[in-house]
Amino acid sequence: MKKLLNISGLSRLLNLVNKKDKKPLNHIIRYWEKEFKEIKPKIINNRRYYSEDQVELIKKIKFMLYDKRMTVSGVKKLLKKKINKLDVSNSYSLQEIYLKKKIKEKSKSVLERVNRLKDYGKKISH
Repeated sequence: MKKLLNISGLSRLLNLVNKKDKKPLNHIIRYWEKEFKEIKPKIINNRRYYSEDQVELIKKIKFMLYDKRMTVSGVKKLLKKKINKLDVSNSYSLQEIYLKKKIKEKSKSVLERVNRLKDYGKKISH
C-alpha cells in the first residue's frame, strides 16, 4: 500500500509554512486544488490525503509557480499539453530543470545526514 500524506504534512514538505509561527499554509494547497483539476486528493473522514504521485505533481506545480515564476494560467496550459512529459529530450526543458533541482536537494539532504553521522561518531569516540 502506498503511503498517503495529509495536507499539513504536504505543506511542511513543500516548505509552505508561516515564517513566524511555523504553521502550515494549507490554504495554498487548497487553492491549487481549485485551480488545477489534476490535483485530486483522497478524502477520508473529511481530511485530504495525497498519494506519492499527487505529491510529485504538486511539487512540480510549486516549482513552476515559485521557482520559474510562471502564472497559474501558464502552468495550467503546460499541464494541459503535458509538455513537462514531452520535453524530456529538450536540454532546456522544465522537466530537466526540475529534476536537477530535485537531485540537488536530495544530495544536500544525504550530505547533511552523513555529516550528522560523522559528528555522532566523534561524540561517542571521545
